Amino acid sequence: MAIEVFKTVTESIDGLQVSCRARDFEFILDEPKSLGGTDIGMNPVEALLGSLGACKVIAAKSFARLHKINLKSVRIELEGELDTDGFMGKNPNAKIGFSKIVSNFYIEADNTEEEIKAYVAFINATCPVADTIKNAPVMESNLFL
Repeated sequence: MAIEVFKTVTESIDGLQVSCRARDFEFILDEPKSLGGTDIGMNPVEALLGSLGACKVIAAKSFARLHKINLKSVRIELEGELDTDGFMGKNPNAKIGFSKIVSNFYIEADNTEEEIKAYVAFINATCPVADTIKNAPVMESNLFL
């Protein structure tokens, strides 16, 4: 079994702004003004959708040749339905996270519709981010004071 550990560091900056760092890379997450942020970056659920879309695009590009898909372009638009009353504590019965995520694929390739549909199914089954969302990993929290 080839296990590789990926690490990130997230840290509060100012208000609701958060620095996310991995290796030599950093991006800032924030909340829109309507949710108390300053709107200088995506919020965490938008970043999750972006990560899911990026993972699917990378899978599509990485495996196209192996699956004999003549991929010219791929774009995936994602939509997530989230009841903000859940995480805001306004409705204890509302789900806190996404209740539905839709991936809309826009693929240009010299293949039949059936071949492309089969390839999209392969992409959805191969994406590690999608698998993590569908099959929740063991979650553990440690506290260091």
